[in-house]
Amino acid sequence: MKTNQNQLVIQSVVGKIHHPTTRGQRVGFDGNGVLLPGVGGITYNFQIGDNCMHLVGDHVEPGLSIANSDHKENLALNTFACIGNVATILSGDAKGKTGIVTGIHGGVNHVMVYVDEDTLHSVNINDTIKITAVGQGLKLLDYPEITWMNIDPDLVFRMHDTHIFTESQLIFNVAKIIPAKYMGAGIGETTLLYGDIDIMTQDAHAKQLLDDLRFGDFVAIEHFDTRYGAYYNEEYISIGVICHSDSYTAGHGPGVTIIACGKKTQLLPQLDETSNLAYYFRK
Repeated sequence: MKTNQNQLVIQSVVGKIHHPTTRGQRVGFDGNGVLLPGVGGITYNFQIGDNCMHLVGDHVEPGLSIANSDHKENLALNTFACIGNVATILSGDAKGKTGIVTGIHGGVNHVMVYVDEDTLHSVNINDTIKITAVGQGLKLLDYPEITWMNIDPDLVFRMHDTHIFTESQLIFNVAKIIPAKYMGAGIGETTLLYGDIDIMTQDAHAKQLLDDLRFGDFVAIEHFDTRYGAYYNEEYISIGVICHSDSYTAGHGPGVTIIACGKKTQLLPQLDETSNLAYYFRK
């Protein structure tokens, strides 16, 4: 597989484990007030590979949620950190331990990191984490019309053995294929090189389709063009990774960090229930 990996810049970006935040009571799509755990912090009992649909929470982020207190530096952290990047803990009781980036959550502007169970219980709020950031600008030279973003080249190489790369098509294994009509919060953004876009789950059919959706699942979004923002386009399909949980808020739901977009004649989804980050990283 030919790539431009040797031309990509590798830099360090840094954040601290961010304390959970709340905006107080919110009105759910059903008209009821809700006040539940949500973004930020250290989530102990939900990680990649776990169901993201039945939590008593809203926009919950699995594992560690990190941010940088400086706005411009946090924008760089959220832009240049890519799924699969190595995360190294620089301070605290877990200093020297490593994990991986599993997603980027827009709005709150958090980067999520997976670490093993022992490390998860050793870290603390405000511990500093360095991301070895690489991936933005990645190209697969045999598929020049497919746009890649937010993914580490080494993860793409690891996926090579479980996906089908033909002379003219890339058949990409995904846990779910999602109609574009279910996409909500995030539409209207001018780029998805950072952040995510939510799947709306207020519709009963959407709930049924996504009932067993997991953190870290690879998903395909049909008729969805995310090369320059996000909008309906019958000729295109987008691939992403589930980065946060379902939501009670209208227009929101589980978040998708986009990793690839191309014409549906060249980028073809194939259903495979094992298509999850945990398959590659959670041993």
